[in-house]
Amino acid sequence: MSTTEDYQAAERLLRRPARPGELVVGDKVRPQWIDGGARFWYEVSTGAGRRFVLVDPAAGTREPAFDHALLATALAAASGQRVDPEALPFTAIELAGSAVEFAAFGAYWRCHLNDYACERAEFTPPGNPLDVPSPDKKLAVSRRGHDLWARSLSDGREWALTTDGEPAHQYGTGPESTGNGTLLRKIGLPYLPPAVAWSPDSTKVLAHRTDERGVRQTHLVEARPADGAEPRLHTQRYAYAGDENMPQAELVVLDVATGAVVRAQAEPLLMPVMSPITAKWAWWAPDSSAVYYLGRPRDLRTLTLYRLDPATGEVAAVLGETGETRVEPNQWMLEPPLVRVLADEVLWYSQRDGRGHLYRYDLRTGALLGQVTSGPWGVRQILRVDEAERVVYFTASGLVDEDPYRRTVCRVGLDGSGFAEVTDDELDHVVSLGDGQEYFVDSASTVDTAPVTTVRDWAGRVLVELERADIGGLTATGWTPPERFRVKAADGVTDLYGVLYRPRGFDPARRYPVVDNVYPGPQVERVAPCFDPGGMGLDAEPLAALGFVVVALDGRGTPGRSKSFHDASYGRLADAGCLADHVAALRQLAVTRPWMDLDRVGVFGHSGGGFAAARAMLDFPEVYRAGVALSGSHEARCFNPGFVETYDGADNPEAWARASNVDLADRLAGRLLLVHGEMDDQVHPHHTLRLADRLVAAGKDFELLIVPGAEHTFIDCLAYVRTRCWDFMVRELMGARPPAYRPAPITVGPELLAEMFA
Repeated sequence: MSTTEDYQAAERLLRRPARPGELVVGDKVRPQWIDGGARFWYEVSTGAGRRFVLVDPAAGTREPAFDHALLATALAAASGQRVDPEALPFTAIELAGSAVEFAAFGAYWRCHLNDYACERAEFTPPGNPLDVPSPDKKLAVSRRGHDLWARSLSDGREWALTTDGEPAHQYGTGPESTGNGTLLRKIGLPYLPPAVAWSPDSTKVLAHRTDERGVRQTHLVEARPADGAEPRLHTQRYAYAGDENMPQAELVVLDVATGAVVRAQAEPLLMPVMSPITAKWAWWAPDSSAVYYLGRPRDLRTLTLYRLDPATGEVAAVLGETGETRVEPNQWMLEPPLVRVLADEVLWYSQRDGRGHLYRYDLRTGALLGQVTSGPWGVRQILRVDEAERVVYFTASGLVDEDPYRRTVCRVGLDGSGFAEVTDDELDHVVSLGDGQEYFVDSASTVDTAPVTTVRDWAGRVLVELERADIGGLTATGWTPPERFRVKAADGVTDLYGVLYRPRGFDPARRYPVVDNVYPGPQVERVAPCFDPGGMGLDAEPLAALGFVVVALDGRGTPGRSKSFHDASYGRLADAGCLADHVAALRQLAVTRPWMDLDRVGVFGHSGGGFAAARAMLDFPEVYRAGVALSGSHEARCFNPGFVETYDGADNPEAWARASNVDLADRLAGRLLLVHGEMDDQVHPHHTLRLADRLVAAGKDFELLIVPGAEHTFIDCLAYVRTRCWDFMVRELMGARPPAYRPAPITVGPELLAEMFA
C-alpha cells in the first residue's frame, strides 16, 4: 500500500516542472546570446537559488557573469531591501559594457561592475511582453482591440497599422479554439502577443486577418467566476470535424512608415490549430524582398510553397508535392516545417521514399535538383545551412541502433555527398542555436543518463563544458532511472520502444500493480529520448513513487519513425495509438519481470491520453481493470478538425464515429474515473459529460469529477486533481485505503507554464 511518505515523494516529483533546480540541478541551460551570437549568458538553478554565468565560446571560457555577493550587497544598500546572493531577486539581465542591468523591487537597476555601485536606471527598459519588437529594436507591434498598432520605443509615439478589424474578423490572432482563453484569464493576461513577423530590415510586418465569422459558436458556463458574481456564459468560436466553415488566415503585409496595407492575392490559408506565422509556416526572405509560406487544401494531401511579393501582394507557387495520405513538412504537428529557402534553391522535406529526408529544388523553376539526405533514418531539424561551403547541418533520428528516437547532429553537402555525424556517440542531442550560428549549445543525455551541456563548434569539438546535471535531489525521493525497453508490436514483427519505471522501494520478490501511462499522438510521441520526461511524463514518476510499475510506450501510429509507421494511425484514431501494441508490450515485459502483476493493470492519461485511457477500458476490459481519464477527447465528431481531420481524413465521418468512446459506453467493465475542467476551452467538458450520460444510461458504475473553473491542464489545481487520481488508483489496484494526505497548491509560474505548453 502507499504511505504518506510515498505521497510526499510523489508530490515532489509532480512539482518538478514548477520548481526547476529543486530535484535536478544544472539540467536546463537556456542561452541568451549577446554580441551578435559571439557570447551568451544563462541562468542556472543551484537548488538553493540561482547563478548567472557568462560564456565566451571562442575563448573557451565559462565564468560568473558578475560577483553575486558584491552585487547583492550593493543592491541591498541601494534598495533598502534584503538581498540573498544565492537567490537574487531577478531572472534576467542585460550586460551593457561594464555594467549589468535588471528589474527588481519594482524598479530598473544598473550596477557597475568596476566598483559594484548600484543605481536606479533613468529609464524603464522598453518591451512589453505582449509587444513584438522590430529587429532593430526601434519599434514594436501590439494588438489593440481587433487591430494592430505600432509604437516607437524611443519616444512612445503610437499609430494604427490596421483600422478595419472587427469581432471574428481581426488581425494578429490565432483560432479561438486553441487560444487558451481560460488560462490567460487565470494568469491575468488579456491576450497573447500578436501573430506577426517583422521583415529583417524592420520596415514591414507580415500579419494576417483571422476570419472566424462563419465558425460554429460554442459555450462554456462558469459556475462561480472569480468576482463571485452569478454564473457567467463564455462564447467561443470552435469548429468541429466536418464543419463547412473553419478559421482562415488572410495574409497581409503592413508598411510601418507609409501605412500601406498589401493583401495577398490568394485564397486565405486554413488555420484550424495555429497561426501560420506563429507556426513558422510563413516567413520573410533574409533580404526582406519576399515572403514565403506553405499551404495545404483541406484534405492535406498536397503541400505547396508560395512566394508573396510584399510590394504588390502577388502570389506565385514555387513548388509542391502530393501524396496518398497527408503531406506534412514535419511529422510533429507543432514543430517548425523542415523547409529552407536559400539564395536560388529550396531545401524541401519529403517522406516520398518512406523516410523523412531533404531534397533540393530550383527556386526559380521548381525543378528537382536532387536528394540531399538518404538512408534508413529521418531528418528531425535543420540547424544551419552554410551556402558558401555548400553544407547543411541537421539533427537526425534513427542513427543509434539502441534507440531509433535519439537525435544525432549531422552534416552533408547540398549535393548529397560527405555525410558525417557531428556528434559521434550513442546519446540523444538537443541543440540550441545562437544568432550568429557559429556555435551550438548541446545537451546530451538519455532517458536514464543525466544531461551534460556543452558548447560545440560545427566540427563537433567541445569548446567549453557548461553543466553536468546533479540528480541527487531526485534520487533522494526514492526515484530510480527508468528502463528503456524494446518489444514487438501486436503484429509480432515491428519493434516498439518505451520506458518502464520501477516502484519506489522496489523489491523484486514482491508483485506490483501496473499502470500504462498513455498518450496516443499522432502529433507527438509519448516518450522523449532525452532525460527530461517533459510534460508528457508528468504523471509517470509520481505514480511510480506511489508503488506502481509504470509503463509508457509509443505504439504504431506515433511520429518519429518511418512514414508507414506514422501512417498506421491514418483513419484509425479509434485505435488510440494502437492499444493492441500496449497490450502486447505488457505481456512481453511481464515474461521476464515476474514482479509485474498483470491481474492488476490500470491505465492513466490526459487529453488525448484521456481518450486513450477510456478507450483501453472499453476495448480491452480483460486487461485494464481501472482507468483515469483526464480532459479526454471522447467524441471526435465534436472536436477540432485540425486534429481529427489531419489524422482521420478530411471527409471520413465513419472514422470519426469509430473514434467515439461515447458510442461504446456499454462495454465498460472495470473501474473508471472521469475528470474534466468546467472551463476547458481546448477539449470541452461535454466530451466527458456525454460519455458519463451514456454510462448512466447503461447502468455502469463509474466516478466523475468536474473541477469548477479549471482549464484543460488543471494548472492552478494540479496537486488536488492528481491526488484524487492517485487515491483512486491506490484503492482500485492496491485494494488499500489511501493516506489522508492533501498537498499544498502548486503555484502557477512561468517555468510550469513553459513546461506545460512547450
